Amino acid sequence: MQRRCRYTLAGISPICVAACLCVSPLARAQVSETITATATVKTSHSTSATAPLTVRIDKFSTDKDRDQVMAALQKGGTDAVRTLLLTRPPLGTVIFGNTNTSVEYAYEHATHEGRILIAITSSPIAYMGEHAPGAPVKSGAYVGVVILEVKTAGAGHGELVPATKIHLDKQGSIVTDDYSDDVVHLSNVVGK
Repeated sequence: MQRRCRYTLAGISPICVAACLCVSPLARAQVSETITATATVKTSHSTSATAPLTVRIDKFSTDKDRDQVMAALQKGGTDAVRTLLLTRPPLGTVIFGNTNTSVEYAYEHATHEGRILIAITSSPIAYMGEHAPGAPVKSGAYVGVVILEVKTAGAGHGELVPATKIHLDKQGSIVTDDYSDDVVHLSNVVGK
């Protein structure tokens, strides 16, 4: 499913990857942070499932890293970004259910209620529905994206795109072409 990412702080909606790629960052200190959330998916067949999600970040990406990711996206979309990220050391880990996936890009920026954090993996976090009859071919959906709103007070929300292709549209917004049509919403997002 192709969708342009958008982020509305007033509520849960598809989240804009470009927001964290294109705006000024918070301080870039070497930090170790753990963020937990509950991932919920309701499939097109009205089946619901939940799983814990943990994002551990040991170090955030720099402005130079952000610029390199944007240039790779502009040059060659998913393949170019994945090639770039495969050369980077892991900055953290996404733990989704029983699956651990390394994070090669982690960027954050301040909001009026806290901050937005985006984590990109150089491999898929999961292929949702891959065993269902008529499941799409996996070709090209080679990165995972986690977008989290971490609030200063109370729990935040976010979205998990466990396997996707990414590219820039004509306006410079990042568009995801998700492996699955099922959206994974994140609730109870809390930094620790």
